[in-house]
Amino acid sequence: MMTRFRAGRLLPALLLAAVGCGDHNTDSVQVGYRGTALEQNYNRGDLKAKFAAVKIPAPLPPAGGSPPGPLPWKNVQVLNDISVAEFNRTMIAMSTWVAGTGNCAYCHNIANLAADTSNDGKPLYTKLVARRMLQMTRHINGQYSQHVKNTGVTCYTCHQGKPLPNGLWFYSSQTDYLRHYLDRDGARVISKSVSPSNANRSSVKQTEWTHALMISQSRSLGVNCTYCHNTRQFASWAEAPPARVTAYHGILMVRDVNVNYLAPLQPVYPAVRLGKMGDAPKAQCVTCHNGAYKPLYGAQMVKHYPALWGRSEWNGVPFPSLVPTLDSAAAPAMPTPAAAPATKASARRGGSAPVVGDGGTLP
Repeated sequence: MMTRFRAGRLLPALLLAAVGCGDHNTDSVQVGYRGTALEQNYNRGDLKAKFAAVKIPAPLPPAGGSPPGPLPWKNVQVLNDISVAEFNRTMIAMSTWVAGTGNCAYCHNIANLAADTSNDGKPLYTKLVARRMLQMTRHINGQYSQHVKNTGVTCYTCHQGKPLPNGLWFYSSQTDYLRHYLDRDGARVISKSVSPSNANRSSVKQTEWTHALMISQSRSLGVNCTYCHNTRQFASWAEAPPARVTAYHGILMVRDVNVNYLAPLQPVYPAVRLGKMGDAPKAQCVTCHNGAYKPLYGAQMVKHYPALWGRSEWNGVPFPSLVPTLDSAAAPAMPTPAAAPATKASARRGGSAPVVGDGGTLP
């Protein structure tokens, strides 16, 4: 039996379907204009299993109305604009979201909580990375409302109780399609003429690269192509569903966090955390989405943690720019193979990531 719902009723309708009988039935959800075949097909049994697998930690008791003030600790570089009580509950939540145990020693030197090094003088890379991830989380919630809306993100969105999120990627080759999320421009392959030229660099290679990228995005969100595209004209924005604009801002967001937050952490990580080419772990769509069209199916965890959103009351409005940035002189450089020239895209961003060396136009 096929059932059609309006796009605006997507989540409630699917949840009702999930508790009904007939787990092997399929629901067809219209996401675009009638007659354009813009629809999503959901298997009830699969959706029930995925939804049941999502475990949302219960929010910790609120910290109360104590005003922000000077913190009694030293070397607090990010969460220095909240109250002591809010600081403590945020730290407890983070240790559970990431370490899965609530163990402060995962990031801190217990003998000296202010230190960025262990007792033997070695850098606490977990603390240094966590500090930068806090800045990244605030940046996402404050600057990317076009993608995260008023749902926002927390550490748990990606980590879900594990030190390493799903979907982290490293360089496997210079032509890795996942570099779309780092130092590549658009993924459009549209040939305007038959003969190749400098103005027409479309090729079978670029087509395969773009197809691999699109399939990975589809699987990351657990949707089919018509979630973002009108298949009679893939290139048309005018005929595409609104989700394509949301996805576009998501790509911009992932590029931003990879270029400015994740990849530059390479010198901080020990060798065991680096890829075979010496690069730091980076994110892609599946890192947050984990196969769901909305991470954690839209659970608004961040509204309970104003330290990650920047306001004491939940009103869905991003906070002003409060994100400290790395000093340009101290910012670590990204690794670059000696034979790899810089591209136009990486040059504009000031990066030096490895690139394709054939001089072709970026996909």
